[in-house]
Amino acid sequence: MTERIYNFSSGPAVLPLEVLKQAQQDLLALPGVGMSILEISHRSKTFESILNTAVEDIRRLADIPANYHILFVQGGASMQFSMAPMNLLPPNSAADYIVTGTWSKKAVKEAGKVGTVNIAASTESDKFNRIPDAAEIKLDPQAAYVHFTSNNTIFGTEWKAEPQTGTVPLIADMSSDIFSRPLDVSKYALIYAGAQKNLGPAGVTLILIRDDMLPRSPASLPTMLDYNTYAKENSLYNTPPVFAIYIVGLVARWIIDQGGLSEMHRRNERKAGLLYAQIDSSDFYRGHAVAGSRSLMNVNFRLPSEDLEKQFVSEATRAGLDGLKGHRSVGGCRASIYNAFPEEGVQTLVSFMKEFERTHS
Repeated sequence: MTERIYNFSSGPAVLPLEVLKQAQQDLLALPGVGMSILEISHRSKTFESILNTAVEDIRRLADIPANYHILFVQGGASMQFSMAPMNLLPPNSAADYIVTGTWSKKAVKEAGKVGTVNIAASTESDKFNRIPDAAEIKLDPQAAYVHFTSNNTIFGTEWKAEPQTGTVPLIADMSSDIFSRPLDVSKYALIYAGAQKNLGPAGVTLILIRDDMLPRSPASLPTMLDYNTYAKENSLYNTPPVFAIYIVGLVARWIIDQGGLSEMHRRNERKAGLLYAQIDSSDFYRGHAVAGSRSLMNVNFRLPSEDLEKQFVSEATRAGLDGLKGHRSVGGCRASIYNAFPEEGVQTLVSFMKEFERTHS
C-alpha cells in the first residue's frame, strides 16, 4: 500500500505530513553533510545543532521560562513513573497523586516503591469517566509534590485546568496532550511526556524541569536515573535517540509554522467538536467521558452492542480508517486525533458513522 490512510491510533500516532516528507528527504543524506540522519554521530556539530535548535524551538513554542531545563530522556513516560519520585520524593515525606486512569494508577504503583503515596482523589468508582471536581481533591500542604495525568488516552478524559496546589510543586504526565493547547509552564515543577503521541516517534521522552528541583536528587541515585545528569550534559551524557530527537525538533518547528499552541487548540477543539456532535446526535453512539471532562485528543464511544462495535471497526478499517478499536479496559471505539491528525480525516469518520448508523440502527 502506498496511499496514506487515516491513522486514529493512540500511539505511536500520526505525524505531520510535512515532517514525514522532510525526514524522507534527510533519510539518505542531510544537506551539506552527506550522511543520513540515522548515521550521524551524536557528538557531531551537526547533531549538536539539531538538538539545540529543537530545544530553542520548544522553549519558544511554549514560552518556557529561562529557569527550566529542557531534557531528552529515554525509557518513556513509564520510566518517569519511577524517576520522578526517585529524584523528588525525599525520605520521610509523602507525595499526593490524583488518579484518573490507568497511567496514573501505574504512576502510583511505582512511586509507592520509592516512598509514601497519598491518593488525593480518584474517579475509579465512576470508571474513570470524569476528572474530579476541585472539592474532591484532598491535598496535603506538606506534600513533596502533587502528581496528575493531564489527559487519559484510555478513558478519553482531559483536565481543562491544572489542580491548584499552592506552594506544593506540581508534576504532570502530559504524554498525550502536550502542546495541544496553550500551556503555562511556570505553574509546574516538572512536566514529562512520551513523544509518540503528540511530539514525534517512540523512543524519547521530553522533560521540562524547574531549576530548583534539581538539588533534590539524592547523590545515591544511579547516574542514568538522575535528572542532573541530563541537565549538566545537555542530554548528551550517553548516546541519545538521535532520530527521535530530530523528529521532535521538526514537529516543534511545524507547530510554530502552523501558528503555535493557540492555533493547535483552535483546530483540536473544532475536530473534537465534530466527533462529539455526531456522538450526541442520537442514541446509537454514546460517549464514555462526561461532557465537562471530554478529551480533545482521544474520543471514546460505544455502540449498541459489542458485535456492532467489532463490525464498525472492521468496516472502518476497510474504508481506510485505522486504529479505531477501543482499549480493552473500556471497550468500544476510540478515535485519537492529535495535533497532526487532519480535519478531513475527522470529517470522513463522521460521514462513516452516519452511514453506519443508517444501515445498522
